[in-house]
Amino acid sequence: MNTRPTRYLLAASLAATTALVTLTACSDTTDPAPAAAREQLAVAGVTIGQDKALHDALPAAIRKSGTVRVATDVPYAPFEMFVSEGEPELTGLDYDLGQALGAKLGVKFAFAPQKFDGIVPAIHAGKFDAAMSAMTDNKERQAVVDFVDYSVSGSGIMVVKGNPEKIATLTDLCGRKVAVQAATNQLDLLKAHQTACKEAGRAAIDIQTFPKDSDAQLALRSDKVVAQVQTKPAAGWTAKTADGGNTFEVVDDPAAAGGYGASPNGIAVSKKLPELSDAIQRALQALIDDGTVTKIFDKYGVASIAVKEATKNAGVN
Repeated sequence: MNTRPTRYLLAASLAATTALVTLTACSDTTDPAPAAAREQLAVAGVTIGQDKALHDALPAAIRKSGTVRVATDVPYAPFEMFVSEGEPELTGLDYDLGQALGAKLGVKFAFAPQKFDGIVPAIHAGKFDAAMSAMTDNKERQAVVDFVDYSVSGSGIMVVKGNPEKIATLTDLCGRKVAVQAATNQLDLLKAHQTACKEAGRAAIDIQTFPKDSDAQLALRSDKVVAQVQTKPAAGWTAKTADGGNTFEVVDDPAAAGGYGASPNGIAVSKKLPELSDAIQRALQALIDDGTVTKIFDKYGVASIAVKEATKNAGVN
């Protein structure tokens, strides 16, 4: 299950922003890096400062510029979004995580727009150093970029608040009406699970397809179905934000914490910058260890898809 599969295209909007920061350290005239390397930043309620050893491990050119050029395709909630429609300021899980990594490394992660299908070619051409855009780590992309994996996500089940039907697993959907958007991986997942329903001695899932995700959500809201299946990040964000979080909730199956058919999502880094991917991996692990990553993911209702260990090139397909 790909968060953003290779074939996924989304028109990019013009976006560029910088984070507000608080200067906390004294000037060091022997440090070639600009002031960005001596800043602290608050992300998801956590104040993050530079780790000098990680900063020193960065490629010399990035230490000198103080900037990691990051490609992203906006919007794709909850990973990348605009704070306000028509305005360039960004928010979202990827953006917040990028700012946290930048603060830990003592550089800025400067996000800039790029159509999704052009991100990997743009990194290969040297236009960007990295990308944070809910990108699935797979073997095809690994031929061009290296991935530092930060989440594992697949399909999730969303139900109405309180889960009155006590849905706990995918098999609990057998014999029930379930909403799903047409022509999606989630529809394929439900169709494939019909065999498991039969083997369990239960009726087939009564799959209700809708042209748009919002239509499927309306069916759930109006009790025409007992659940909606969509990507787990989308389900988490919807449950977190719809009506102040009072209408829906996400089923967390312990056997599929990141979702059904989950695959790793990673920060894509130019293969020409191995020191950068290594430093990002170490910085990400530090943010995992101190709980920052959990707080960032929880802010967007998707704590269950966060990894416990920062891996590289974990995609196997």
